Amino acid sequence: MLIVSAVSVRTGLSAIVDLEVTDADTAIALRSGEVPVLATPRILALVEEATVRALDGHLDQGSSTVGMRVQLEHISPTPIGAVVRAEANLEKVEGRRLVFHVSARDERGLVAAGKVTRVVVDVDRFMEKAR
Repeated sequence: MLIVSAVSVRTGLSAIVDLEVTDADTAIALRSGEVPVLATPRILALVEEATVRALDGHLDQGSSTVGMRVQLEHISPTPIGAVVRAEANLEKVEGRRLVFHVSARDERGLVAAGKVTRVVVDVDRFMEKAR
């Protein structure tokens, strides 16, 4: 049995990702609503991007992570043209499960917050399951 491990994954790893909201990021464009503000699915993609970046250079070669669980509260609307900053902080390592606290803020304050759980996988083995 192949055991997948993380080379230097430890709590405290973090990353920040910025996004200037465009028409393509809105609820209308992503078909998740009918208002021209930052869409919840786009916020989710942004915080997931931050979790992936937090792990850059910290996994064994041939390993990656995949999303497993998301708990995200979208608190406040963000208009087109605003800049949103997403942050991910690794708060728990439970074997192959990595639990991140995530948040997104714009110039007016907190936009979204929650947790994202990712699982370390062997890429070849994982892709074999997808075939």
